[in-house]
Amino acid sequence: MTDIGLNHLAIVVDDLDAALRFWREGLGLKASVVQSVPDEAVDIAFLELGDAHIELLKPTSSDSGVAKFLAQRGPGLHHLCLEVPDLDAKLAELSARGCELINETPRKRDGKRYAFIHPKSAGGVLLELYERKR
Repeated sequence: MTDIGLNHLAIVVDDLDAALRFWREGLGLKASVVQSVPDEAVDIAFLELGDAHIELLKPTSSDSGVAKFLAQRGPGLHHLCLEVPDLDAKLAELSARGCELINETPRKRDGKRYAFIHPKSAGGVLLELYERKR
């Protein structure tokens, strides 16, 4: 048994309100968070899905990474987020194994520590790691 769990799947959208209508009204999911994150140039919404979430991401700046992703690939799956018990230890382990880290040191938002792993190291999937709250 592993100590890693699924936190959320992130989906890039070009219209957050329309996406929320679909997920809330069409599927009946509850939005637990809807907010702007200026330092990452996105508006986000987290929808509850059992023990995990669906995160909707809408870029707020045309030069952000999420905006570039949307322009190149269109709306759709952006990244997978897993929870780990010790983020620093996991980043050190992945780095020692030769994985390319986007964030070599964790970032922090809303009390959560997180870091991204480059898709080159994760089979083409952008991977976000959250540190599980103790």
